[in-house]
Amino acid sequence: MISIMENRNVLISGASVAGPALAYWLRRFGFNPTVVERSSQLRGGGYAVDFRGAAHLSVLERMGVLDEIRHQQTHLGALTYVDADNRPLAKMPAEIFAGDVEILRGDLGRILYEATRHGTEYLFGDSIESLEQGPDGVRVTFERAAPRTFDLVVGADGLHSNVRRLVFGDESLFMRDLGLHVSIFTTTNFLGLDHAGLLYSVPGKTASIYSAHDNTEAIAMLYFTAPSIEYDYHDVQRQKEIVAEMFAGGGWQVPQLLDEMWQAPDFYLDSTNQVHLDRWSRGRVALIGDAGYAAGPGGNGTGTAVVAAYILAGELAAADGDHHAAFARYERAMRGYVAGGQKQAAGGRDFLAPATWKKIHQRNRFFKMLPYLPVKGLIRKMSSRTATAIKLPAYASAPADAERNTPHQSSPGSAPTR
Repeated sequence: MISIMENRNVLISGASVAGPALAYWLRRFGFNPTVVERSSQLRGGGYAVDFRGAAHLSVLERMGVLDEIRHQQTHLGALTYVDADNRPLAKMPAEIFAGDVEILRGDLGRILYEATRHGTEYLFGDSIESLEQGPDGVRVTFERAAPRTFDLVVGADGLHSNVRRLVFGDESLFMRDLGLHVSIFTTTNFLGLDHAGLLYSVPGKTASIYSAHDNTEAIAMLYFTAPSIEYDYHDVQRQKEIVAEMFAGGGWQVPQLLDEMWQAPDFYLDSTNQVHLDRWSRGRVALIGDAGYAAGPGGNGTGTAVVAAYILAGELAAADGDHHAAFARYERAMRGYVAGGQKQAAGGRDFLAPATWKKIHQRNRFFKMLPYLPVKGLIRKMSSRTATAIKLPAYASAPADAERNTPHQSSPGSAPTR
């Protein structure tokens, strides 16, 4: 008996990592994905993200993108903690922060887009305005495009998810503030770093810079602790002013980094938060990645997103599109895995921006002693422990659909520039 797939037309909000990864697997399993992205083009720059262990790598390999990710990986070596005079204090081994493969988030986004653009409709420069669920689908109104009805909608639109707000409520209901803010932007490699990075800490603040794209540029990351800061997420000028105020009078290379910040085309500022919801779906709408369960720095968020994309699409296929059954199985498969990453990330503030000089010295002392400790060989295993704590289900793909390559066009005039 041949089963008939239900709910084949799926709208995904967000074209960063979770969205395109989900689009890939939905298409592979016989669904018709559409991705809507607020930005008018693919987002470049961004911080380095890593993948660790068999679960992450096997999903990427099955997607056919692992070789390209390895080709574009950062190849960063150890990161060095320095004092105000640039004298080295301690080194953080690459095994701790880089995983098995590390790549800039913008580069990863381009790879995933290229892997999906011929089988996925992309709507760039647009956003969802409203969602109205009914017995036969979800009527979606957009800021620009004409209203449409989809069988299912998935929010893959990050920490400040628009889909989550529309369906589950205000983000304040689900956020847990980790007490840390981070600003990230691309700079010139003015220190001449060679596949390396430097970090400088004072109580409650850390400034760092590491080379990128074969040393042709660099990425700056500025961490700081502060009470909740109110600002418009679309007001980049005000955000830069906040960072400048926080780091005013800083030593080391901080003045130069602030000068570079004002010219940065890809400036980013946000608080580090975790997202906790009792359920990741409501009716025909589900959440994936940071929209549903952001972990914060060090919580395997990017790897978790690609694993979740495989499982969510696989469960929909296994259930022949029955979203009630599939969404429940998706949550059961992912809940424990997500919880492990969130627990691991909860203490990130003390590592990234220690509150006192004593804690800074303790952190530096740990890294100075690390090469001489008998557990040296366990560094990689321990740093990948939570990332590997899942057994991937096996799903039968739809061979006829796996080979379909019918291109969909992006919105006229809004295709991403390269």
